[in-house]
Amino acid sequence: MTPPDPFSTEISRYIWATRYRAPGDADIRASWQRVARAVAAAESRESSRWAERFYALLDDFRFLPGGRILAGAGTGHRVTLFNCFVMGELADDLVSIFEGLKEGALTMQQGGGVGYDFSPLRPAGTVAHASGSIASGPVSFMRIWDAMCATMLSTGARRGAMMATLRCDHPDIETFVDAKRDPAELRHFNLSVLVSDAFMAAVAADDDWPLVFPPHASETEARTVVRTVGARELWQRILRAAYDTAEPGVLFVDTINRDNTLCDRETLAATNPCGEIPLPPYGACDLGSLNLAAFVASPFGTDAHLDLDALTDAVQQAVRFLDNVIDVSRYPLPAQAEQARRTRRVGLGITGLADALVLLGLPYDSDAARALAGATMQAVRDAAYRTSIALAQEKGAFPDLDRTAFLASGFASRLPTDIRDALAAHGIRNSHLLAI
Repeated sequence: MTPPDPFSTEISRYIWATRYRAPGDADIRASWQRVARAVAAAESRESSRWAERFYALLDDFRFLPGGRILAGAGTGHRVTLFNCFVMGELADDLVSIFEGLKEGALTMQQGGGVGYDFSPLRPAGTVAHASGSIASGPVSFMRIWDAMCATMLSTGARRGAMMATLRCDHPDIETFVDAKRDPAELRHFNLSVLVSDAFMAAVAADDDWPLVFPPHASETEARTVVRTVGARELWQRILRAAYDTAEPGVLFVDTINRDNTLCDRETLAATNPCGEIPLPPYGACDLGSLNLAAFVASPFGTDAHLDLDALTDAVQQAVRFLDNVIDVSRYPLPAQAEQARRTRRVGLGITGLADALVLLGLPYDSDAARALAGATMQAVRDAAYRTSIALAQEKGAFPDLDRTAFLASGFASRLPTDIRDALAAHGIRNSHLLAI
């Protein structure tokens, strides 16, 4: 008997065929088999059994791995299985700037999107003392990246994606905020302002806001206040630009760094192009999402419910799957490989929440729907962390783990007591586990 066609629409089939199908994949099930075998190759024992489990996880779209995994795993192509990267820190000199451009091009050549914090670049109109020349500012250099991305796209790579961030106290912040008002500007970039607690306090108090450079001063170097603006006026400017052009977004950078489980050793100042994952220099996002609609039992029935036991089991398989991707993937740059293997970050998320609520008969904007979403995400979180702790016992904790510092971080401090106790005793395989 022929199994039912997994595709419910022709557009779904077209997307698979044009974006993710590898030569030799007769159908989507062949793609799942290819990916399952490739990811299971990281297992030192029983790789065939794990390939079967990973295939069952992927079957019927229960788990959707990141696009680079689906497109690249098991093909033999010289590509990365990570969707996106944050690149190395830029320094305020041409050598660093163009080295960063080169690294971005090499990463995009293998299919990865890139994110950069442009805050270290001096503002337009200031003097570069080493050469006596006048700086053109970070936005002008972003145009070079934009042209590079367009060139990489024209060579046949996947659609290029980049993220640029800039601190809210950079003297060129207004130029950055308004950059997308010209529809021809920075078409391959997403933009986000790094918003600090101090800035939001200034907005609330309607205080003046100093724009300064350099962003971080050493003990012997004072930051220069280039000029002062009204905090509330700048905030309104950000809001108006976001309303008019959908750019920029905002990243509450102090909150991000407080919650970071590696806040003792890294500062986060940029994200991947879609903004869901803050990453350190050379950090990568290893992504996959569980399709909640696939875990609804008795859909549309009076006894319709989300099968949390099946979802928890899938979380366990998915964490192992994504952890294996770190070992089987290629990396465009050695620094990216080192960063990924030292921290073993993964980003397990959910998708299909709205569909699941329809199948359950719950209005999206209802207390019952919000309660279900909260309980579901809690179940995913707890299962993911317990699985990663078990993997640490089996395969070893991530090399950069400092258990005391990890447990003191904002996010880890809110984990259930039993998970914190197990982590203290056994360590954990992955520094980060969740992303939506």
